[in-house]
Amino acid sequence: MKNNPLKQLETLGQSVWLDYIRRDMISSGELRRLIAEDGLRGITSNPSIFEKAIIESHDYDSDINGMIDDRKGAMEIYETISQRDVQSAADEFRPLYESTDGKDGYVSLEVNPHLAYDTNGTIKESRWLWSALNRPNVFIKVPATSQGLPAIKQLTSEGINVNITLLFGLPRYRQAAEAYIAGIEARLAMGKPVKYVASVASFFLSRIDTYVDPLLEKIIAQGGNNVELARQVLGQTAVASAKMAYQIYKDIFNSTRFKKLIEKGTRSQRVLWASTGTKNPQYSDVKYIEELIGPDTVNTIPVETLNAFCGHGVANARLEEDINEARLVLERLPELGISIDTVTQQLEDEGVEKFNKPFDKIIATLAQNIAKSV
Repeated sequence: MKNNPLKQLETLGQSVWLDYIRRDMISSGELRRLIAEDGLRGITSNPSIFEKAIIESHDYDSDINGMIDDRKGAMEIYETISQRDVQSAADEFRPLYESTDGKDGYVSLEVNPHLAYDTNGTIKESRWLWSALNRPNVFIKVPATSQGLPAIKQLTSEGINVNITLLFGLPRYRQAAEAYIAGIEARLAMGKPVKYVASVASFFLSRIDTYVDPLLEKIIAQGGNNVELARQVLGQTAVASAKMAYQIYKDIFNSTRFKKLIEKGTRSQRVLWASTGTKNPQYSDVKYIEELIGPDTVNTIPVETLNAFCGHGVANARLEEDINEARLVLERLPELGISIDTVTQQLEDEGVEKFNKPFDKIIATLAQNIAKSV
């Protein structure tokens, strides 16, 4: 157990969450084993994960057929299935949640992705999900769109745990942290407790390199004065962004303003590294784990990457290494004609659509099953 790199992450202050959920993992006892033996401390879900679980397995056939017989609609079937899985997983994590006094042991469920640009719709659905799940150790996932930010503030003020998702850029991360803090301040102003109000800010990583690297490779292929500079920053943008995000995190949550909130029981909003599966086969399959290990952080990891790190990962605290180099990477991108703000906005837009498509596919497939039964 001492040599398990996943357990070593825990000693370095980083919580490992799994970016995956499926009924058989819970019912078979596999989730309980991961918690006990590998130090798993949470789970995140999204429409893509539920698409694979519901459509590509037979785990839910009985439930689906039963609800079809009861004349449930496609949306109601999906909501029932996703909520049951999240509740069951949250129950498995409840002892961990209790033993860590609410620091870990969370399971996340996303609001309808079509509400990403609808502030009021997001607030309404988040309230409903929070009430329906009825577990203290769940997060409602809200995208960090400009319309999502006021929803995050409002939900936090109501004591609803929020996992802020689809974060790509540093300015938007600052806004997400501000939304959380403003929500806490509003809650305290109403005389309500804040000790068990939790939030994480999910910074998406591999998609950044997947977008930026082809731009850099094009510059390299063209030749000219910028070739060497492009080579130096190739494959470095995502990690550099994460390292600078962590510096922002420390600055915000060690500020005088936040220290006053800590005195009243407020928890810091941890940064969470998301999209940590390596998409470029030329890079290490544990790149987005090994380079971003540090205290008070979370890494939510796909199953394949979790297994890879368990097999050959090296756990060292590297998150605060080479900070100046990380800053230089981001400063050099404009010299190469790459606007990181434009890139991150494009990734946010694409991220919303990447959740809309699998969500729509689930609903369409369930609707087809209903039609066949008529």
